[in-house]
Formats: sequence, C-alpha cells, structure tokens
Amino acid sequence: MPVPRKIAPLLAFAAFGFIIIVLHLAVRQRSWRDIPQVVGLGEVVAGDSPAFEIQSPTSSLDDATQTGNRQTWKPRPSFLPGVPPGPGHNYTKVLVIAKVRDEKTDWIHEEIPDLQTAIYVADDPSAPLHPPKNKGNEVMIYLTYIIDHYEELPDIIMFMHSHRFSWHNNDILNNDAYEIITRLSSERVVRDGYMNLRCHWSPGCPDWIHPGNVEEDRDKKEERELARVWSELFPLDTIPQILAQPCCGQFALSRERVHAIPKIQFSFYRDWLMRTDLPDYLSGRVWEYIWQYIFTGKNAFCPDQHVCYCDGYGVCFENEQAFDHWFELRVKTNDLERELEAWRSKAKLIEDAATGVLDEANDLEVPEVGKDATLEYEIQQNKRQLDEQRDDAINKGNDPQNRAAIAGREWHDGDWY
Repeated sequence: MPVPRKIAPLLAFAAFGFIIIVLHLAVRQRSWRDIPQVVGLGEVVAGDSPAFEIQSPTSSLDDATQTGNRQTWKPRPSFLPGVPPGPGHNYTKVLVIAKVRDEKTDWIHEEIPDLQTAIYVADDPSAPLHPPKNKGNEVMIYLTYIIDHYEELPDIIMFMHSHRFSWHNNDILNNDAYEIITRLSSERVVRDGYMNLRCHWSPGCPDWIHPGNVEEDRDKKEERELARVWSELFPLDTIPQILAQPCCGQFALSRERVHAIPKIQFSFYRDWLMRTDLPDYLSGRVWEYIWQYIFTGKNAFCPDQHVCYCDGYGVCFENEQAFDHWFELRVKTNDLERELEAWRSKAKLIEDAATGVLDEANDLEVPEVGKDATLEYEIQQNKRQLDEQRDDAINKGNDPQNRAAIAGREWHDGDWY
C-alpha cells in the first residue's frame, strides 16, 4: 500500500532521528567500555588484592571528562611503594585534628610544640579552621583538608581525633595519642603510602563488615547501609563481600599516596557526604571501612598486628607468639583488676551494714578474707612483667635491622629503617 505523500516527509524525519539516537547510544556505550574498569574486590581473597596498574591519573581524568561521566567515574590510581629519603631526612608533617568546640587540644601544643597542626572545629563556623558543613563527623574535615591543601601537602599527614587518651588508641602505647604521634615511623608511611594508626584488629578485622547484610547489627549499624553507599561512591566497582580494617578513623598518608588520586575525586566524595540522607553517626562510620579501599585499593586491609607495632612504632616483640603472650597477660591482669574491684565493693557494703548505713545485711555476700591482698600482689607481679616485656620490645625496635627482619623487609648494611 503506497504511503500518502503528506506523511512521507514525517516518516523520513522520524527514521533519521531514530538512526541518530542509535548511533549516539552506540558511541556512548563504546566510550564506557573504553574507561578502565576496577577489579571487583568481592571476587578477590581478602588482603591479597593486587595494587592497581594504570595510566597516569591526569590522562585518565581527561578521558573521563571527554565521556561526560567525570563525576561518577573512579579512576584507577597507581599505588606504588614509596622510597624513603636518606637518613636524617627532615620530614615535613602535619597533624589534622577533627574536634567539636568543647573538646580540648591544648595537650598537643604543650607536649609537641614543634608539630604543625590543622585543628578543625566542626561545630564552630567562626573558628579559623572549620569544614564547609558540620556533617559526617571527622570525614568531612579529613576530605576538606585534602581538597584545600592538595597542591601543597607535607611529606606525612596524620588524621586523628582530638582526645589524647582513648580505648581505640594502641594498647601497648598506653592508649596515648602522644605516643602514636611521636613514635610513628615516617619511613613506613612513605613506603606503604597509607597506614591505619591502630594496630589492633578488634574491632574491624579480619572479617567485619558484610555489605550484603540487611539485618541490623547493633555493634555495627553501618553494615546494612554499606551496599547502597558503595554503589553511590563507586558505581563501577563490584560490591565486595567483606570490608575490613582496624577501626576507628585515624590514619596517616604520604603526599605521594594522596596525589595518586585526582583532586576532583575527593571533591566528589565530599559532595556525596554533603548530600547523603544518612545521619551523621552513620555517614561517618561507613567511612571507617572505606578509607582503606580508597588509599590501598583493597577491601580488606589488616596488617599483622605485631608487624604494625614493630615497623610502625618501633615496638618489636621477638615474634607473633611473644606479642600474643603480652596481650594474654594484659587481659588476665584486667580480669584480676575487675575481680579486685568487685571484692572491694562487697567489702564496702559489709562495712556500711556494720556501721548502720545499711539497714539490712542478711542478703549481703561476705568477701573472702585476705583475697584482696592476694589479688593486689598478683596484679603487681603481672604489671611488672608487662612493663619489662614492653621495654624489651622497645629496645629491640631501636635496632632498624630488627624492624626490617620482623617486617620481612630486605636489609642492607647502612640501612637506617
């Protein structure tokens, strides 16, 4: 049946438009295929993911810009081992601190007056340093520092919370942030590029976050949010089966490791943080198990604990067994201290009952006579052993050859690290 002359031009125009659309989609799909794809880390054994091999970040970013997908494309950074400068090198360092108005940081300038700091106050827009928005806890501050100082970074950047003493600081270092800062090996940070400042695996390692879980775990409420977060931050990367590294958002970076990632990528991450509908305590916590992926390319990053202490802080136990023994003794001592506290509480109740402070004493448990003295003696003996073993480990760590041997690094005469 012949086509009426009046509608023939319309059909021809429609056909032409259809061809243009098909060609546009074909070119767009080919462009996406040309973008380097990141290995799906869910398919890689935890901790064994290879370093990414790629073209330079600059050329990769240009390719992404040309495809029009600049904001959602994650380039493959070239994570190469760093080479420490010669002995006696004066490393430039900065300590980036995330705090709120009421938290005190005077201890930093009192104890380490020569250390350069960047102390951001999250909830005070009038402070000399503050983030563009008080959201996402320390994550907003860390990203803001990187973005604002990307072109003028020091050799070493330490990202930490404001409190000096905390349970999530390193136990062998007396849970003291001062010891973390002053004992940190700049050479290890340069070599590895990224170092979690906490050596202990618990919580966070070796198999902690499972992004596929949808049931809420009260100990890790961020877990069920991570699949969605991952798809928003890394839309081209396979969601991993696990995410793991020691908690809790304190780490050190080398300048070279930061520069392996284009600045625009950090701006994209911060923009996500500003726009996400997650509450602060979740949008901040999910990043505790994302930093290691961004800066190492590994979904699970759990260095051996005794190696972390030795090569990272110069506290070198003879082997892993000696390290484990120290902590077993520490746990036993803590248990004894709790037992002693319970004994003293019982004794205090009996004393109160005897002096009439308490009316009823029939149901009170009488503590074993002399048990307190036995517990005190055992606690003192254990603490003496703990101190001696720790001091011995520090002495071993003063020898760079010991540090290299425990870390499994090749040693040459004259090496200073």
